[in-house]
Amino acid sequence: MTPETLRKILIAGAAVGALSVVACGPSPQQNASDAANQANAEAASAMAAATSAAAAATAQANSAMAAANSAASAAMSSAAAASAAPANQ
Repeated sequence: MTPETLRKILIAGAAVGALSVVACGPSPQQNASDAANQANAEAASAMAAATSAAAAATAQANSAMAAANSAASAAMSSAAAASAAPANQ
């Protein structure tokens, strides 16, 4: 065997090896499926975070509303007490 023949055999073997590595890799459908599953998981995580943020905002708004109602009630009680008191003349 001449060195040129050995070189051709080595090149052909390397090409066959490269084709087998590519052929044994995950299929494009599997890659797409994996990407879709990951996107779904990230969307679910984002939805959970948004739900949590909305619940926190609602709780904070309810607390602010209660404080405002309490302040308004106290102001009305003070005004009623002031108008009911006899005027000093």
